[in-house]
Amino acid sequence: MKRTISLILILALWAGLTAFAWFKPASASSDAERRPLEQFPEISGESLLEGQFMKDFSGYAVDQFPLRDSFRTLNAYLTYYLLGKTDNNGIYLHDGYAAKMEYPLDEKSVNSAIARFHELHGQYLADSKVYFALVPDKSCYLAGDAGVLSLDYDALYARMAAELSWAELIDLRSALTIDSYYRTDTHWRQENILPAARAIADALGVSVPGFEQKQLDRPFYGVYYGQAALPMDPEPMYYLTNEVLENCTVYCHDNGLESEIYDMTRLHSRDLYDIFLSGGAAVLQITNPAGLPGKELIVFRDSFGSSMVPLLVNDYETVWVLDTRYVSPAILGQFVDFHGQDVLFLYSTLILNSSSALRK
Repeated sequence: MKRTISLILILALWAGLTAFAWFKPASASSDAERRPLEQFPEISGESLLEGQFMKDFSGYAVDQFPLRDSFRTLNAYLTYYLLGKTDNNGIYLHDGYAAKMEYPLDEKSVNSAIARFHELHGQYLADSKVYFALVPDKSCYLAGDAGVLSLDYDALYARMAAELSWAELIDLRSALTIDSYYRTDTHWRQENILPAARAIADALGVSVPGFEQKQLDRPFYGVYYGQAALPMDPEPMYYLTNEVLENCTVYCHDNGLESEIYDMTRLHSRDLYDIFLSGGAAVLQITNPAGLPGKELIVFRDSFGSSMVPLLVNDYETVWVLDTRYVSPAILGQFVDFHGQDVLFLYSTLILNSSSALRK
């Protein structure tokens, strides 16, 4: 009798989950994972015969599974606390911080990134004084204590200095600590990177002024908050401003829109970090009425540059912010008149280890 009841309960649970999976409206995206979710695939004779339908349906079923986030959390608890693994899907936790395991170094990816940088220099920057600031990922400060494998940062920095002989390497490692980064996100905290900003400014020969620190009304849930699938407290987000920054304008050549250094229209976006220079964009032109006439800076950057660039604006009349993840370097001359301006490459070790994001 007990066996029959158990079987009935299991079948009822299976039938309920199956019905829920088939008839519930499909979710468009996962806020926790910050990615679109697979939708029900199109049915056609060709897709059925070639097996593509079942392949696509498998992805759909996994993404749209009932109570998916709850099962992800349960799996994370089992992975970390029962099985004792150091990471879950490449994300590890230590001392209240979540970070991605960056190991091993992808030599092919680094070679590709270096080739992209050489092409940019050869095409546009022969007459410019160029600086390269490599941003270490969180594991530089966390992995050792966490007992997790990480990159050989000394070797990577030495290699970049040797390979990019036309640039002056700015080593930011001593200007940063683990407290320079958000606990739940990959990025650094703007209010804690002033020592790094001053290291860059000293190399460029410009000033970093004083700032007022302001807090956003919304808490910040970083990208690792969802990827770790474990309960983590959200964080406050601060930004640094002053009269100079409040009078700057930011023109986005991608869409022809003008905004401010801190784009408060992004307060309700999926990623609150987008308030810094409006998030991802190919070509931004910052105009500073208080800058020295004719003084320009060109920054080639990834997302870490969004919160760093505002701290470097003070002395420049114009700052170009270029992100070749979104635009081919071949057409940058259509937007920027390259004529010997100060040039800063600001890239994280994360992008070097995944440089397929950089366009050719």
